[in-house]
Amino acid sequence: MTELAWPDGAATAIGSMPGADPAEAAAVVFGELPDFPHLPELPGRGVGADILGRTAALLVDLAVEVVPSGYRVAGRPGHDHRRGRDLLQWDLDAVQEAREKAGVVPPVFKTQVAGPWTLGAGIELPRGHRVLTDRGALRDFTSSLLDGLAQHVAELKARIGAPIVVQIDEPSLPAVLAGSLSTPSGYGNVAAVPEPEARELLSTMIEGVRAITDQPVVVHCCAPKPPLALLRAAGADAIAFDVTLLGKASAEMLDAIGETWDSGTSLFLGLVPATDPGTRPTLKDVADPAFRLVDRLGFNRSILAERAVPTPTCGMAGATNEWMRRALALTRELGKAFVEPPEAW
Repeated sequence: MTELAWPDGAATAIGSMPGADPAEAAAVVFGELPDFPHLPELPGRGVGADILGRTAALLVDLAVEVVPSGYRVAGRPGHDHRRGRDLLQWDLDAVQEAREKAGVVPPVFKTQVAGPWTLGAGIELPRGHRVLTDRGALRDFTSSLLDGLAQHVAELKARIGAPIVVQIDEPSLPAVLAGSLSTPSGYGNVAAVPEPEARELLSTMIEGVRAITDQPVVVHCCAPKPPLALLRAAGADAIAFDVTLLGKASAEMLDAIGETWDSGTSLFLGLVPATDPGTRPTLKDVADPAFRLVDRLGFNRSILAERAVPTPTCGMAGATNEWMRRALALTRELGKAFVEPPEAW
């Protein structure tokens, strides 16, 4: 899929926000990011509100519970699972109310879920091993998640009235590929997953999401060196990553970014600090890494308007409310600057 759901100059956020009030968070999102709002995640509310708990709440015919080591597969839905579902419903109520108060239907709306590898890395089987160590169980989780996501997208579309874009969050994917996840004992590591196997399952997830939404699929990885080639090969229509972590990027990483853009894939560029940096940056400060990247790769700067969406560097759960609002405003202004950059830049 090459047609983009979002308008040129649109900006969005990664997902998580500070605080515990879904109504306030939704109002801020619709106010600051009117062209590409998203479903806020408020992990500060605790169990069931984090990325794993929220995604597990979507599972069909599978349930999780909280144990001292984290989330574990449960024999039947219990208090922890119901809490996750309740929190998600409150969030849906909040974004519907915010949309109605805004008085307009946005061009597109985004929701976020943990990808299969992150979900499989973060949830344990009943005997204590990570779900990803049992490939059959991992496939069952992926299928269950797609079933639940179909219901979630349908409900969001009915409440918001806009096309729904899904962002698949895979923060654990680099550790899965590197074999750096610990075993239950803590004395060893889970075997690395070969790239072809990781790509195949992620491709199944992406294709399933695209069939549900009929919209481009975004994959987000906040690692310093996101596996761009793998994500592109898996079929991601857009890839979100933190541009500020590139630093002195290797030639290999720059080539991967260039090839990703050349292939027609869009990039969601994390540029605005997710937490208060102390010294408040100007619009030009946060824009510079994007323009320098484009110039280094030899692209015309118009590609930022055509196939880039600015975002904060990552989730904003650790931000102050004041900085969160300022960061989202900067992100929105940056989207407009991608379309019409000031001459001095």
